[in-house]
Amino acid sequence: MTRTPPPIDLRALQAFVAVCESGSMTGAAKQLGVSQSAVSQSIAALERDQGLTLFDRESRPPRPNVAGRALLELADPLLEHAKMVAARIGDASHTGKMPVRLGCVDSFAATVGPELIRAVSNSERQISMWSGLTPGLSKQLHDRELDITICTQTTLSDARIVEVPLFSEAFVVVVARSYLSAHRNIDWRTLAQEMPLIRYTARSVIGQQIERFARHLGINSPRRYEFDATDPLLSLVAARVGFAISTPLCLWQARHYLDDIAVMPLPPSRLGRRDFFLLHRQGEWDQFAGEIVMLTRGVLDNAIQPSLARALPDLPEDALR
Repeated sequence: MTRTPPPIDLRALQAFVAVCESGSMTGAAKQLGVSQSAVSQSIAALERDQGLTLFDRESRPPRPNVAGRALLELADPLLEHAKMVAARIGDASHTGKMPVRLGCVDSFAATVGPELIRAVSNSERQISMWSGLTPGLSKQLHDRELDITICTQTTLSDARIVEVPLFSEAFVVVVARSYLSAHRNIDWRTLAQEMPLIRYTARSVIGQQIERFARHLGINSPRRYEFDATDPLLSLVAARVGFAISTPLCLWQARHYLDDIAVMPLPPSRLGRRDFFLLHRQGEWDQFAGEIVMLTRGVLDNAIQPSLARALPDLPEDALR
């Protein structure tokens, strides 16, 4: 079987061209700013990899033989192409033309996400957005499948990942507006005794966080209804099948139910808030990450929070902060 030589090492090719141009290993070393030994080793490795002798070493100075002249004719286009590729990579990364891959938890992607896309659409920045659950997004960031991630729990023990606190929101009780109208003096403790808790699935971070908080509050409702998304959860709440614990952003994501539901605050607690973080690699996308932080807070303060306050007047003032 004929041996296929490996791809040519560009540094070794650069050393070969320098020897041909300068007429000696010493001249090539000076031209490249390396030692003569390094040039000699590069040439030897190039000849070994290609299975060819490239110089007529009987001549003084050594000149390229037939194989060497053939390689010399092909070398310049290869090296020029390599320089062009390096320049384009540098230009793209420094001028913001590389598309940024942004991953967001579902409730963020469905509420703040469209405003981010709208703001970025007027610039040269290209953005691709993915939505998903926090564990999957964290893994995608670690595996370099995403550039920036917005999630609700930091699980990466990687010193190269920068963690920027974005905002937090309070967990609140959600109940059918009609039920609350018929039971005007009811509080969340009585509600938890009279109705089942409709849960987010335990495989989601929000489901796990709410379960911890519910246990902290002494809510021991049996597990009967569990959902991955807010829409089906609120449909049962609106139908007075049970009550739920959710967050302002999740409620805004399913805002077509806001006319049918009401909220009740829960006791302040560190367990009673869901924190959002922006994650990115140190030294990568720093400026754009800062832009996302500013845009996000602007959307929350100027659009989402006022709309929620009008639709749900019993929402605590610090429900989004």
